[in-house]
Amino acid sequence: MLTLTHHLIRNERDHQLDPNLRLLIETVARACKSISHVVGRGALGDAIGTAGATNIQGETQQKLDVLSNEILIEATEWGATLAAVASEEMDHPQPIPVSYPKGNYLLLFDPLDGSSNIDVNVSVGTIFSVLKTPATSQHDAGANEKDFLQPGSSQVCAGYAIYGPQTQLVLSFGHGVHMFTLDRGTGSFLCTHSNITVAADSNEFAINMSNARHWAAPVRRYVDELLAGKDGPRGKDFNMRWVASMVADVHRILTRGGVFLYPWDQRNPEKPGRLRLMYEANPMAFLIEQAGGLAINGKERILDLQPQSLHERVAVMLGSRNEIERIKTYHA
Repeated sequence: MLTLTHHLIRNERDHQLDPNLRLLIETVARACKSISHVVGRGALGDAIGTAGATNIQGETQQKLDVLSNEILIEATEWGATLAAVASEEMDHPQPIPVSYPKGNYLLLFDPLDGSSNIDVNVSVGTIFSVLKTPATSQHDAGANEKDFLQPGSSQVCAGYAIYGPQTQLVLSFGHGVHMFTLDRGTGSFLCTHSNITVAADSNEFAINMSNARHWAAPVRRYVDELLAGKDGPRGKDFNMRWVASMVADVHRILTRGGVFLYPWDQRNPEKPGRLRLMYEANPMAFLIEQAGGLAINGKERILDLQPQSLHERVAVMLGSRNEIERIKTYHA
């Protein structure tokens, strides 16, 4: 099995991967190993519970949210690969300190997706996205928020780490999706799945059914058809899966197909959705499309959306191509 380092060197040779981007991803991977260790210790490390603060989204921060955020920043800020970082847990981007050399990349991350599941020992993860600093950026003090506002199609790398029975790292540079499993004995990520493909058809879907009364008509129609099973218009039975951790739900889809839906609903009609475009939707959409699936907000391709703000929210529907095409047709 190839190690992550060997895989990155191969990409450097075969796809002209920038050596600085390779170094950045190796650093992110090391940070994810550290987060995996902290998550794995749980209550033994006094890391369970709330941090006594809320983030910019108004959500209660968990201790592990804050700790994971600190681990990622401290690991990546000194390596001369970044101009700035942005996190779901921070109000504004954080430029690289003046005491460190700067690079040409921007790193965005959700340090611990699904953190509300920590206390019940359900899989959580880290989602990350990498952009190039715009050529027009002239900020000696580091990149600003405007530099981050690029469509998802501009990502040069996206990935996530999932902390479950196994710690796995999934990433893409735009040349397919590859999965690496952490060998806890050696501390190395080893490539266990190459060129992952999402099945075009599936009989699994993930959605929070408790919100059904708030959905728009196209989503209700689609889910009602699935629930009707083999006696309904689809002519087959479907199974529902819902972990309430986007990393875990998307990981299942990459592994065995299916669709994930977090649609707009009427509880907050002024908001286009619940998930964050920059930290969650864009990197996951990049991975799903690289694996042959589709990702939309209902009518539009997520990777084509032009962000208007760093913490912008969006509806997300992604997974098996034929199912997402059907959902898009219903919205049209």
